[in-house]
Amino acid sequence: MVLDKSFRYLLGLALLATLSSACANSPIAKNLEESFASDPKLKDNPVFGTTEVAQKEEKSKSITDLPTDFPKKLRYPNAVLKKVDREDNKKIVSTLWQSPDPSNIIAGFYLNELPKDDWRILEQKDNQQPSIIQAQRNNIQLKITIQPQSVTNPQPNQPQTNTELIVEYTADTTANTLNTTPESRDIRNITPSPGSATFIGPTLPENFSQSSSASTPSSTSANLSKVPQQLKTYIQDVLALGVLDQTSSQVKNNSGNSTSYLELNKTITRSQYARWLTNTHNRMYVNLPAKQIRLASESSKSAFNDVPPTHPDFKVIQGLADAGLIPSSLSGDSTQVLFQPDAPLTREQLISWKVPLDTRQALPKATIDSIKQTWGFQDAAKISPKALGGILADFQNGEKSTIRRVFGYTRIFQPKKPVTAAEAAAALWYFGTEGEGISAKDALSLNRQ
Repeated sequence: MVLDKSFRYLLGLALLATLSSACANSPIAKNLEESFASDPKLKDNPVFGTTEVAQKEEKSKSITDLPTDFPKKLRYPNAVLKKVDREDNKKIVSTLWQSPDPSNIIAGFYLNELPKDDWRILEQKDNQQPSIIQAQRNNIQLKITIQPQSVTNPQPNQPQTNTELIVEYTADTTANTLNTTPESRDIRNITPSPGSATFIGPTLPENFSQSSSASTPSSTSANLSKVPQQLKTYIQDVLALGVLDQTSSQVKNNSGNSTSYLELNKTITRSQYARWLTNTHNRMYVNLPAKQIRLASESSKSAFNDVPPTHPDFKVIQGLADAGLIPSSLSGDSTQVLFQPDAPLTREQLISWKVPLDTRQALPKATIDSIKQTWGFQDAAKISPKALGGILADFQNGEKSTIRRVFGYTRIFQPKKPVTAAEAAAALWYFGTEGEGISAKDALSLNRQ
């Protein structure tokens, strides 16, 4: 009986082997094989939780690999450090990062966060690829390059975007290693101070700060992204003088924090331009008191009914009226009893107030026909008669003409068109005639005797 059972057991195994060999290529056999095979997805995907752990370990490693002098708040939160390069002189450090976030999100992060850490944004190029942000804090120069990378054949669970981020910084402000233009550098931070062997003057008077109703600290940032390229150099020089006030816009980031920017594309008011005009002019002629605009005292009688002595810009506006640089009853115009400090500044007003400070002589007599013959403006008839002389004198200033520098070549002047803060700042870059004058760049260099 035992042998009979053993025989039947061996016979069954032989039969099963025969059937398996005969049906190896049958659909049933294939299904059985696939059912017992390992999951191919496990080859491409790590065990649950391993990816998250690896990412945390990689980010932690990137923090420890950072140089000890890496400035705070320059690290983008959702980026991994890939490479660190330091030149032999240890002055230039370049860090390469990668992030799955879009380039515009990364650029917005830095534009919002840098000013909070006292970085002064010198230049922003976000209308091109790669995006470039240049900033400065004390003696540290910073350049951030944001370059979107294409993602080909993305794998499952892989981000569809990839951005390369290069953060370069240096403590050597005398070396132009970050390709910053001289106009974009804050020369106040590298100019020798009074008392040093290399300082050649001039010095600011002790009461200079009192001449401005609102001075701009070095940390004030301006949004240059939408400013015409032709005006950026002028604006950067004037900003570096520290004479523009802090009238700005509040920009909120994703975390709800606000950052102040000098919004250059907004319309400038008459009161604000009067302030900028006086502060910039007096700053450029700080070593020539005879050419400066004298501010009025609080006890002066106001020339305008809407600018009482309690007005924050009374000293500036009254000073311009006392000097005859703006029309008022003091200049013989009995109809000018209101200054309208909050009204938008127009193009013809910008020229009329500034040109007398350029020529420093009586304005020429002008007519609509003379404007047509010189400038060729098709809308010359729309220009106020009181503004014709200043516009004609500006034409005679050749390449130093304010109209040419600010508005470029144009056959239509649009005299009543409001002026932007960017245009006003660019207009104040130069005072004087074609043969003799001073620019904001000259004032920054402090090379005038």
